[in-house]
Amino acid sequence: MEPSTTRTIVDALTRAIVEHRLQPGTKLAEQKLADHFGVSRTLVRQALFQLAQKHLVRMEPARGAFVAAPTVVEARQVFQVRRLLEAEMVRQFVRGVTPAKIRALREHMAQEKAALGDASERQQLLGDFHVRIAELADNAVLAQILRDLVSRSSLITLMYQRDNFAAHSQEEHVELVKALAAKDEKRAVRLMDDHLLHVEESLAFDRPIPSHDISLALA
Repeated sequence: MEPSTTRTIVDALTRAIVEHRLQPGTKLAEQKLADHFGVSRTLVRQALFQLAQKHLVRMEPARGAFVAAPTVVEARQVFQVRRLLEAEMVRQFVRGVTPAKIRALREHMAQEKAALGDASERQQLLGDFHVRIAELADNAVLAQILRDLVSRSSLITLMYQRDNFAAHSQEEHVELVKALAAKDEKRAVRLMDDHLLHVEESLAFDRPIPSHDISLALA
């Protein structure tokens, strides 16, 4: 087995955070991670620095690294930026829509529906839907930016989202794809904006921050 690389560590920790196996506030001890991945602490430190640049990890002098715990202000700003970006993304998609692209989105939605009983997979797929639209709109830069924003959104929903919202979110994806297939740009933009507003409105900002043990999260 080849030794883990920085990218391997970054991807593994990102998945654990996005899939809600690593919770906000969890301390990411360098030595424990080095032992887990079979690498030096230097590689772990590099990975944590990259995650800090993506705002998924918070580095504290003399204390170490922790899974980020977004503030209410940051949460609102993330969704504000997403609404701005994704409105233009929808316009780009409609202008280049093809039957094959619509089929790709419908296949993704079928996976979403099938995963409604699996909280972590469901959350991943619901976020990936937005990145998939950017990819199908042939905008690689937007897809990468959105991928990072969706990861931050997943952390925000872990902290603040009320239960039982995922089914409603999936239903809104269905309506959005209908508008995209009909090339109804105005309606599609409105549905995307409404959808992101509904996700933000589902957040309960008085909810206490959860915590989790890293050994269980990476097991």
